[in-house]
Amino acid sequence: MDKKQKNILWFNQLSLEDVPLVGGKNASLGEMYSELSRKGVNIPNGFTLTSRAYWYYLKYNGIDKKLKEIFLRFNPKDLKSLQETGKTARNLILKADFPEDLKKEIIRAYQKLGKEYGENPDVAVRSSATAEDLPSASFAGQHETYLNIQGQDHLLKAIKKCMASLFTDRAISYREGKGFNHLKIALSTGVMKMVRSDLASSGVIFTLDTETGFKDVVMVNAIFGIGEMIVKGKITPDQFYVFKPTLNQGYKSIFVRSLERKSRKYIYAKGGGIKEVKVLPQAQIKFSLTDQEVIKLARWAQIIENHYSKKAKRWMPQDIEWAKDGKTQQLFVVQSRPETVHATQIGKFYEEYELKTKEKPILAGLAIGDKIGQGKLHIIPEVSRIGEFKKGEILVTRMTDPDWVPIMRISSGIITEEGGKTCHAAIISRELGIPCIVGAKDATKKLKANQAVTVDCTQGSEGRIFLGRVPFGVKRYDLKKTPKLKVKIMVNIGAPDIAFKTSFLPVQGVGLAREEFIIAEKIRIHPLALYHFNQLKNKKIKKEIEEITAGYKDKKEYFVEKLAEGIAQIGAAFYPKEVVVRFSDFKTNEYAALIGGEQFEPKEANPMLGWRGASRYYDEKFKPAFEMECLAIKRAREVFGLKNIVPMVPFCRTVEEGRKVVELIEKAGLKRGKDGLKIYVMCEIPSNVILAEEFLKIFDGMSIGSNDLTQLSLGIDRDSPRMARIGNENNEAVKEMIKKVIRLCNQKQKYSGICGQAPSDYPEFARFLMKEGIGSMSLNPDAVIKTILMLSKIK
Repeated sequence: MDKKQKNILWFNQLSLEDVPLVGGKNASLGEMYSELSRKGVNIPNGFTLTSRAYWYYLKYNGIDKKLKEIFLRFNPKDLKSLQETGKTARNLILKADFPEDLKKEIIRAYQKLGKEYGENPDVAVRSSATAEDLPSASFAGQHETYLNIQGQDHLLKAIKKCMASLFTDRAISYREGKGFNHLKIALSTGVMKMVRSDLASSGVIFTLDTETGFKDVVMVNAIFGIGEMIVKGKITPDQFYVFKPTLNQGYKSIFVRSLERKSRKYIYAKGGGIKEVKVLPQAQIKFSLTDQEVIKLARWAQIIENHYSKKAKRWMPQDIEWAKDGKTQQLFVVQSRPETVHATQIGKFYEEYELKTKEKPILAGLAIGDKIGQGKLHIIPEVSRIGEFKKGEILVTRMTDPDWVPIMRISSGIITEEGGKTCHAAIISRELGIPCIVGAKDATKKLKANQAVTVDCTQGSEGRIFLGRVPFGVKRYDLKKTPKLKVKIMVNIGAPDIAFKTSFLPVQGVGLAREEFIIAEKIRIHPLALYHFNQLKNKKIKKEIEEITAGYKDKKEYFVEKLAEGIAQIGAAFYPKEVVVRFSDFKTNEYAALIGGEQFEPKEANPMLGWRGASRYYDEKFKPAFEMECLAIKRAREVFGLKNIVPMVPFCRTVEEGRKVVELIEKAGLKRGKDGLKIYVMCEIPSNVILAEEFLKIFDGMSIGSNDLTQLSLGIDRDSPRMARIGNENNEAVKEMIKKVIRLCNQKQKYSGICGQAPSDYPEFARFLMKEGIGSMSLNPDAVIKTILMLSKIK
């Protein structure tokens, strides 16, 4: 019999071509079960009720004609009409009866599934609309899923509920916005054996970075228990980033591991369904997946992505649901659909936002998307009050679920107190292109109704909320029209969070990645306070460190891991292009400001000229901290496979210092020449210029730090506004020194670059560097395109 004539089809009978019959979700499950099981991807078995079964049910009960009458009266602009239409349509389906022959077919299929998994198997009953998962629409959470369903009667009721969910208010609203005809879409129901993730863990995988569309990562989110908790945004999941290129080379390339407090989970409820329970405190501070399981899921995700991309003949990133069975300890994929936000937009344009304020934000959370929104705050504590919301307002609530979609569509921004990057609010706001901040703690209490605010999601992972309508500018560049230059244009980066987005700029790598931001913002603790943790006497500081490093028995490992992850995030963003990572260059007063820092730092009258850079590294007091920095870079290169990372030594006053530091670096396992490793030195002291030839015997190149070089050449304090008029990098003395270094590096075929602020600030200085033949110019992100355009005009 032709498939189109069947009411029920098993997963092994389905393929992607069957979307009109069984919808996107079920067609994808069938495709994976049939094609990818043989490649090692575990998919639970199951069957589907086809669109034919849905139309048969409607026609048998006369519901098809009644729906036409209902939708003739429907006013999509009236919330009350939406609610009445949805309720009436759902009741028609729920109160109707199955045709006897269809009912028997369903029961026979369920019994057959029982032969494979045991009598009356526990199943997930999932909705799959026949217009689902098109490139422009995800239908995320629009229709219902029913979990832990056991027994024939419960199964039949759940199937009815699934069919009725085609007419939830949110689904009607969503289809209206996407231009779908409500009466031409069918609802296929999938019946799949449940994975006992209530006894283990589950989560979501994206085969790209969800905020920027960066395509070389797999993002794995994981929680304890059944995965509905993630979508509902009730907790922030553990998060892992896996780097695809080096994973494919055999490296254990989990370069970000974020441990979150997973305080709640869903488990099986007696009599069917699921219930919410607390997670034990000792379990909350443990990862919900092992590294081996993360790697396995990442490999599966790539198999799935590659399969669908090959079928589509274009890149097809995936949004995948997975679950771990607590009884068998096996991993399973339970759904995969196309990621609908970034798939067709990446790499064409680059937008720069400039927020014009010096004020501090009134609240912060996790940024979703990369836009700015403005409007009056409307705090809505529960979904029953969404009728109060007006177009253009900013929604503030504890969290959203699919019932909130009708007002999310008309908001200027969304702020939720709970949730992570894959919660419902995050998924929908991305698709709608609306700035959203999730996990903004106590937002409903700290923010006031009717306040005008600006929601800023343009600064990496931190989403910021400012009081008032803050002025901002937006520049949009067509990346295909960027001219090519003889000189390499690179970029300066401090914050790992902006690395993925910045990688879309027309640059040839990173000329300066600063460790200072990672240490100050991500680690926050003085490295020696971690190294000597057990000897610390200040109980208050010790307690604070204990809280920050929860889950790390070895406090040194916390420093190495977090620094390695921050460095790797930048290295991965630009791979395989060169990423120059400068060892820490804090001054004593800046180091003292870190938690536990005062105990290890001397007080200096002029920290700018004091104990900084290379002189720290070989000092017996600081040497253990420098060794930890070396281990972080070693991990990024050798464990994560990011061989494009090049370490650089700052503020190296003498040739002898250079030798000592290189010896320490090699002693830590980073040997020059091994796996192509180079070591650069900053050229920022007159001695670096005068003895450049000697320094180049020790190092593989020089990166000019023009700020310090100007200060020390002209004997001025660069922080003094009175001295700014006397000299900058355009001073002839400074230019003569830079000229000498460039020519010597070129002569010896060694790297020459500049990573100071000057090329970004002074176009004439950038022109001078290019004419002198400098190897690379590393610019701040906001200066890259304007500098390229300026330099392209030089003949």
